[in-house]
Amino acid sequence: MSQETLQTLTWLIPVGPLLVFFLIVLFTKHNRTLSWTLAWAGVIGALVLSWTVAFNMFGTYLNDDISHPHELIEHPVQIESAIDWLPIGDYAQNTWLQMGVSVDPLTAVMLFMVSFAVLMIFIYSVGYHNYGKPRGTVRGTPNHGQEEPMFSRFFALMSLFAGAMLLLVVSDNLLMLFIGWEIMGFCSYSLIGFWYARDYHLKPGDIPHIPPRKAAIKAFMTTRVADVVMMLGIVFFYRTFGTLNFSEALSAHSLEHAAMEIGVGLLGVMALLIFTGTVGKSAQFPLHVWLPDAMEGPTPVSATIHAAAMVSAGVYLIVRIFPLIAVAIEGTGAGWVIAGIGAFTAFMAATIAVAQNDVKGVLAYSTISQLGFMVAAVGIGAYIAAAFHLITHAFFKALLFLASGSVIHGMEHGAEHVHDHHTDPQDMRYMGGLWKKMPITFWTFLIGGMSLSGLPFITAGFWSKDEIFADAWYLFSHDGSAIGLFVLVMLGIAAFLTAFYTTRQISMTFLGKPRTPLAEHAHESNGFMTFPLVMLSIFAVAAGWVGIPDNFFGTEGTFVNMYHHFVGATIEETIAELYASELHLVGHKIETLPWSWEPLIISLVVALGGILVGYLVYGRKPLTKGQDDPLIRPLGPLHGFLQNKWYWDELYQAVLIRPVVYFSEVIVFEVMDKGIIDGILHLVARTFYAIGRGAKATEEAVFGRAVDWVKDQFLAMTKEVRQLQTGKIQEYVLVSGLIAAALAFMIIFLINFGWSEQIISWFQ
Repeated sequence: MSQETLQTLTWLIPVGPLLVFFLIVLFTKHNRTLSWTLAWAGVIGALVLSWTVAFNMFGTYLNDDISHPHELIEHPVQIESAIDWLPIGDYAQNTWLQMGVSVDPLTAVMLFMVSFAVLMIFIYSVGYHNYGKPRGTVRGTPNHGQEEPMFSRFFALMSLFAGAMLLLVVSDNLLMLFIGWEIMGFCSYSLIGFWYARDYHLKPGDIPHIPPRKAAIKAFMTTRVADVVMMLGIVFFYRTFGTLNFSEALSAHSLEHAAMEIGVGLLGVMALLIFTGTVGKSAQFPLHVWLPDAMEGPTPVSATIHAAAMVSAGVYLIVRIFPLIAVAIEGTGAGWVIAGIGAFTAFMAATIAVAQNDVKGVLAYSTISQLGFMVAAVGIGAYIAAAFHLITHAFFKALLFLASGSVIHGMEHGAEHVHDHHTDPQDMRYMGGLWKKMPITFWTFLIGGMSLSGLPFITAGFWSKDEIFADAWYLFSHDGSAIGLFVLVMLGIAAFLTAFYTTRQISMTFLGKPRTPLAEHAHESNGFMTFPLVMLSIFAVAAGWVGIPDNFFGTEGTFVNMYHHFVGATIEETIAELYASELHLVGHKIETLPWSWEPLIISLVVALGGILVGYLVYGRKPLTKGQDDPLIRPLGPLHGFLQNKWYWDELYQAVLIRPVVYFSEVIVFEVMDKGIIDGILHLVARTFYAIGRGAKATEEAVFGRAVDWVKDQFLAMTKEVRQLQTGKIQEYVLVSGLIAAALAFMIIFLINFGWSEQIISWFQ
């Protein structure tokens, strides 16, 4: 396939879903069938284009030496195209800010994953919203058992969401990536609050929920805080490198020049500013609080946010700019910041998930925790491990969310059957025995759960987590790095807890006997919903096989870590040049780690140990109706602490939100606005009113009464003179004759008495 054709196809990848958004909004919003058909067509087209481009990259790799792909290492960007977008600088120099697309090995694997996961979610959504059933009439709330009345609106927003993520993936520069980033922010806000009219009437002991409209605002505002800081980082990036293009700015030569110009310390500041965007988007501490409440949106939205897009975009960002982060890690304390935030988040979220009863809430905190694994991996320089776990996590977490939605769907059917609209269908305490009622959902959920737990040698989650452990162990054992030990310990504990709470979730949901009539009357979901579960479960297992280490079990030549060599080629040459530079800007090259038993043993112990303990506590003797959680008694007050999510929301409410509200309402509004600003304005107003009253009095005295007096005098005079104007010709002739006679008499008198000569002499 020619280069021009591949460039055109890459440009077209996000076009389909973006175009579908406008078609639905403008033309087909009243036709539900045509709307979801168009949405399917858009993502299927995007998948065909994405896979065509991705498999072209895979073919280049397979045609080369798969253990050392020279072609990709020397030319990682195989497809690139850019257009002049905005003139900048001196117009006479004809310089432009360019927008473009590019495809390298990292882009290829993202295109493969995102397009497939999104298509599965779109297929699932048709069944989830009860297409073909009687149409619901209440907008903005779930219409259980009826077709969603805002069917077209949902698929329009989901299409925009998918198009934005694909735009972000193929972008060759930070600005275009940021455009897709912000569109996704809008879509998450709109879809989390999709059921905007929904309210909860909670009883003591119920799972705490906030209305979707508030959850949407919370998500939007929290991520905006991070995005503002990220934008500062983008401006700093452009100011330093003179370009926003990844290939140009993050080359070895460009980074060396920047290090000499502004210093490695400021490069670390730049990396952390951009990383703040990841903290918000990927829900890392301390901006993690929005993600659990994002569960208030429909389940397909949760799957899109937690797996295919949104939070994946945050990790993709720091993996994409990894050369900059690698320099910051070696030369500054940025590694401790990034790895510390990631490791702590992984641990903290895993402890919270242990005590949650919401079937989607457990997965929400699991997502936060697994994203912490990826962020911590980037913080210790484990570029490939982070990118690998990003892909495998997307597959098994999309599967788990869709499977949880299937469980909720089945429970809601039971609620409709027994007319119980008070029991929360998402509460695992009211489930049980669903493996018989929903066998496809059970087996696919089990596969996804075991992949999340890291079931050894079989599931994708095991291979990607094991690679993170291997990198952390190597950093500690080879370099004596304290950060490597910290990450290894924190992630090891988090992985153990992950296996435990996943087994707990599976046991409480599917094992034992039904604990409520809702579970008793639940049934398997429709084909639209179960087909994507089966397809995703395949990748939840098989996606890990491409990342088996080259020297697994100390063997040589038995396995080929294709993922490592393929994705590593993206920056292998750049990192090697930075490593060999005089400034020694990075500490390690992209290379295969030597075999070590320790990380494998850690992986086996935490995964199997967590599963075993979870089974002994919850699976061996499943909960019965009314039985309390077995963890409540041994954990005591700690259980309440974990169930209340470490009280982060309450802490933020007390420390941040209430002071801000108080400052806004009292200090800003009452004191500054009403007291100072309004006081000054009122003083100015009163002053000018006084001046106006004085001016008015002067005007009335001078220009009013004086002018009126003159006017009155003239009126009086004219009134007297008016009497001479009678309008009778006879009187005018008589008066004129008298005047003429008087004048003649005077002239004759003057002449006869000699006064005329005297008068003439006066004038002379």
